[in-house]
Amino acid sequence: MVITTSINPFLLAGAALSFIASFLHVGILFGGASWLRFFGAGEAMAQMAERGEAWPYIVTSLIAAVLFVWGLYALKGAGLIQSLPLPLLRLGLLAIAMVFITRGLVLVPALLGVSQLSDVFWIITSAICLMMGMSYAIGLAQKWSEL
Repeated sequence: MVITTSINPFLLAGAALSFIASFLHVGILFGGASWLRFFGAGEAMAQMAERGEAWPYIVTSLIAAVLFVWGLYALKGAGLIQSLPLPLLRLGLLAIAMVFITRGLVLVPALLGVSQLSDVFWIITSAICLMMGMSYAIGLAQKWSEL
């Protein structure tokens, strides 16, 4: 691993938040149905977990893995790791930013109360996703020519 002196703080923040989200999803794997409920997976997923079905754990594992890889993309884009070959870095960071921003935009109808997604969970997670997406987008804009 090679560390550079020009580390982008926005992509570094995006990486940290992605890793935290990934590790929370790993925690859900161990926390079971009550954690699925608490973290908003829905009652159907919680009940599947209570019945011992694999689907909630497969989905949660995939989400954890994707978030972890997205964190690696952010670290690479931030300039913190050079030796890790990640394909399509610019496009990947742009896509990640767009996914987080799109998910974060649920905040608008949630705050207006015009959605079934207006409970506290959706408001908080939408705000976090919007913040994550903006971290990726701003960091990418700042580092674009270097990537």
